Amino acid sequence: MTKERLKSPRARLFVALDLPERVRSRLVEWQRDAFTDLEAIRPVRPEALHLTLCFLAYHPERAIEHIADVVAGIEPRRVEIRFGPELVPVPRNRPRLFAVDAPSAAAAALQAELSERLQVERFYQPEQRQFWSHVTVARVRSERGSRGGGRRGRPRAVDRPPDLPEELLEPFSAVRLALYRSLLRPTGAEYVRLAELNLALADQAKER
Repeated sequence: MTKERLKSPRARLFVALDLPERVRSRLVEWQRDAFTDLEAIRPVRPEALHLTLCFLAYHPERAIEHIADVVAGIEPRRVEIRFGPELVPVPRNRPRLFAVDAPSAAAAALQAELSERLQVERFYQPEQRQFWSHVTVARVRSERGSRGGGRRGRPRAVDRPPDLPEELLEPFSAVRLALYRSLLRPTGAEYVRLAELNLALADQAKER
């Protein structure tokens, strides 16, 4: 490790769309009902129910202000999202997580714009796979004592959880675009919002 890196604390960063509180609250209620008797499945905590657009990995803390400026420089716009009814297992044969498909042309366009701007500033390396608009809602606990010598093994075998209820299938609009810092803890990741862009500003501008 170089002296320069030692002098530069690094932060694990990503940019995401935040869901309306009513949608997130209803997702939490559904999680409680759907996963109560499924010991092998761990629901994602409420603060982690967001739609990730760009995972930036680690950057020096001194770069956060510049990255925040890039996020704030995006033009506010309405980003309408609609959840798909069936949960998507990832991977399909032995899932380690379950996600809600959240198709949105507006989210895809926003992600492409954000990706390009962050790439120009050398804060983001686009993934080779196509952007998938989704919200992760549960993770599968790992087997223990499996081969390989590690404390954690492959995900446990589980059945697919129940579908989303009808009230969660109505379209809604994301409330903000936010830059987050992810703090990895033994109890799970914690998220700190560092900067945000209020997407409702687009509607306010139209009303003037």
